[in-house]
Amino acid sequence: MAEPPSHSSPLEIFLIYLRLGCLSFGGPVAHMAYFQEEFVRHRGWLNDARYAELIGLCQFVPGPSSSQLGFAIGWHRGGLTGACAAWLGFTLPSALLMCGLAYGLFALSGSITPLTDGLLIAAVAVVANATIGLGIKLCPDLPRLAIALLAAACMLNFPSGMTQIAVILMGAFLGQYLQKATHEKPPNPPKHSRSTPRAIIVIVLALYAVLLVVSLLVEAATPGALYAMHYRAGALVFGGGHVVLPLLNESVVAGGLISESNFLAGYSAAQALPGPLFALSAFLGTVGSETSPAAIGGLLALIAIFLPGMLLLIGLLPFWARIRPTPWAQASLTGANAAVVGLLLATLIDPVWTHGIQNSSHLGIALIAFFALYKFKVPAWAVVLGCAALGVLPLPS
Repeated sequence: MAEPPSHSSPLEIFLIYLRLGCLSFGGPVAHMAYFQEEFVRHRGWLNDARYAELIGLCQFVPGPSSSQLGFAIGWHRGGLTGACAAWLGFTLPSALLMCGLAYGLFALSGSITPLTDGLLIAAVAVVANATIGLGIKLCPDLPRLAIALLAAACMLNFPSGMTQIAVILMGAFLGQYLQKATHEKPPNPPKHSRSTPRAIIVIVLALYAVLLVVSLLVEAATPGALYAMHYRAGALVFGGGHVVLPLLNESVVAGGLISESNFLAGYSAAQALPGPLFALSAFLGTVGSETSPAAIGGLLALIAIFLPGMLLLIGLLPFWARIRPTPWAQASLTGANAAVVGLLLATLIDPVWTHGIQNSSHLGIALIAFFALYKFKVPAWAVVLGCAALGVLPLPS
């Protein structure tokens, strides 16, 4: 059988990822399984060793891991234009749906309150399930559990965006002292098939750092603060998906740019959609937009939250084989991940629980939804739609 060509056009890559973006339900782990089946097993664009290497890089770099993996595969197959086409195709379906939800919120206004209540209840179950799942994976021993609990306590007592940054840095520092950090060197990963000019590497890494500093200095009242806060969240979140919830909540909500109920309703609705959960930013950018039409604000927020991870991927891909096995990198990432679990736990307590559970009926629905997710592995989208439907029914208090 003839070898497949080593390069694909941006249009071909876009169309392949557009199909995946329409069908990829289930969150980051499921997305990675879809990618492996499509690009390793079916198309043969890369082998298992290369695929595993890219997964390792995307888990090490801040941002949404599955979207970054798609971006990296697109880079591998079609260079920078291929990577951008991959990101656009995979993100576009869920981003359009989230923008549509925001416009629906504008149109329905107060009449959507019962539906919002159902989505807030679903958020309790989804975040609880994510917190336990990440806790089991990232805090399997007492030292890491202690880091997570310390992080949660700090966040609950001193809620702010700067506390989140300090907690993540604290976790990375404490990770250096963990005895069970992984020090094993991966087996001879293949060399990257595409070289990146040194000037490009310097430019993208410098741009990442400059934009991060700017995002940290921007005040909520400053024009464009919504997009700076999205960039900050994308630059600091490890693991992607649910972990972005506390980072965005403590910026866009605490800064008064988005109401807490709208934020949590959008987050919950995003669970029912295919593609990346970071598409929530399209909803937030549209709801809090200062632009006309409002969808332009959604687009800017979407780009802002994905941009830092993309810049880091472009800058670090050539050096990943040397960075990954170093003990300091592994230990720092281990501690930072444990701290992120603590941030998610704090967010589950406040505001997710405090806004989602208003009476005993809400608590009962949330418990049923949680066990459906945790015990019976019901898809998140089905749980969210079920809670939304129950939210519009007249239930006893």
